[in-house]
Amino acid sequence: MKLYTRTGDTGMTSLVGGQRVPKTHVRLEAYGTVDELNSHIGLLISLLTDAADRERLTDIQSLLFSIGSMLATDTSERDYRPGRYVTDEDVTALENAIDAAEEGLPGWRGFILPGGTTAAAQAHVCRTVCRRAERCIYALAAEADVDALLLAFVNRLSDYFFALAKKINHSAGQEENIWTKREK
Repeated sequence: MKLYTRTGDTGMTSLVGGQRVPKTHVRLEAYGTVDELNSHIGLLISLLTDAADRERLTDIQSLLFSIGSMLATDTSERDYRPGRYVTDEDVTALENAIDAAEEGLPGWRGFILPGGTTAAAQAHVCRTVCRRAERCIYALAAEADVDALLLAFVNRLSDYFFALAKKINHSAGQEENIWTKREK
């Protein structure tokens, strides 16, 4: 089987279930941005040395793949495929991961500018792409059914990337760059 199909050459693509929609459809923007986030997470994983963080992010990548499939499914036309869903346990696990990453870190000292180590800077890129994915998913939710747990998970995920960036910098002895108001 060839990688290319030529079926998208006219600007249309297929959703899960076979419905054809324009490549500019809000649904494609949502799952395409989740795919972009997944690629950024792959880069982040390549920069990390902590095995537990790498494993957690690999698990998140797998769940994001399922989320992409959920977003690519018009549930008014067909049900999700088995195994493609987000659970309460997924959201709770992410909340626990946020709490664990924050443990032992200094308290709030001001707004943090993205940066620090290369890995922390990449975690901030993941955070911002995740926020964009969330906005795209909410745009889709304005016109189609979107699972509430999926929305909760993606919301927590951006918080996790922020906590992870702080943890990475702290572990490396890298001071956070705190935003200061510019003087006139």
